Amino acid sequence: MKFKNIIFITVILFLISCKENKTKVEDNQQKIAVKKVVIPEFNADSAYYYTEKQVSFGPRVPNTKAHELCGTFLVETLKKYCKEVSVQEFHTSAWDGTLLKGKNIIASFNPESNNRIFFSSHWDSRPYADYDDDVKNNRKPIPGANDGAAGVGILIELARLFSQEQPKIGIDLILFDVEDYGEPKGIESKGGDNWCLGSQYWAKNLHKQGYMAKYGILLDMVAAKNAVFTMENTSMYYAPDIMKMVWDIAASLGYSNYFSSEKTGALIDDHLYINKIAKIPCIDIVHHDPTTVSGFFPYWHTMKDDMSNIDKSTLTIVGNTILTVAYGEE
Repeated sequence: MKFKNIIFITVILFLISCKENKTKVEDNQQKIAVKKVVIPEFNADSAYYYTEKQVSFGPRVPNTKAHELCGTFLVETLKKYCKEVSVQEFHTSAWDGTLLKGKNIIASFNPESNNRIFFSSHWDSRPYADYDDDVKNNRKPIPGANDGAAGVGILIELARLFSQEQPKIGIDLILFDVEDYGEPKGIESKGGDNWCLGSQYWAKNLHKQGYMAKYGILLDMVAAKNAVFTMENTSMYYAPDIMKMVWDIAASLGYSNYFSSEKTGALIDDHLYINKIAKIPCIDIVHHDPTTVSGFFPYWHTMKDDMSNIDKSTLTIVGNTILTVAYGEE
């Protein structure tokens, strides 16, 4: 097993105060400690394979055969690397009233530890290519290579590495379902929280009674070439110290071109409900592109979100950053 020596920057934030309306968070004092962390070598080919394998089933839209087959594959694969894998099955209603069968999948390393963090991504794919330039595709399901599968591919590679060299802290890898079934563009919203239904369910029904984690990190759209991850405002509102810690780690690894200090608008993503409902500080590593209509990577919610746009260098950069977080925790 190969290892890399990494200089890890731990950011300890003291005396963080919030005004009563929670519109401003101030860092009153900051201390930086530097220590050496040894991390296993992230295998981008492995993460790519697990991304491609998910896409090979077809669009993982809830209530479809592809979704069922992929869910089985994910559970069986995680069980190869982790002794404790739990499946949280649930039913939920989509924006149009469709009853959906969902399945959150959780792999727990060092499960007896109360000192925990978690990494997460969503494994379902969107049923509508509603941002595709070809209107004939707007009600077709997307391949979902970058939007979903890539984040899961990174997490499975982490599971493989954790099975060989367990970090000191307890770590949960959470694959959320039914994230991407919100109403399509062109349909007037009926209001309500119609996105991120799996993470909403998990936040209200934690997979273990009394479960708590120090913080969580969500991966969403983390594999496009030359991706840029900005400090989006939902993360900065609820967990600015965690976001700064992760971005400082990325900078220490030489990844500042990918992890930008630019502040961008708040997003509705799985981390929003984890913060609001479960009260666990959680940030989102998510691709931002100001040149697109959506503000996301160019092929977001289109039929072109396929394996041709998955970049192994980006997988490695995100993987190494997350690994450094994991192995740097005491």
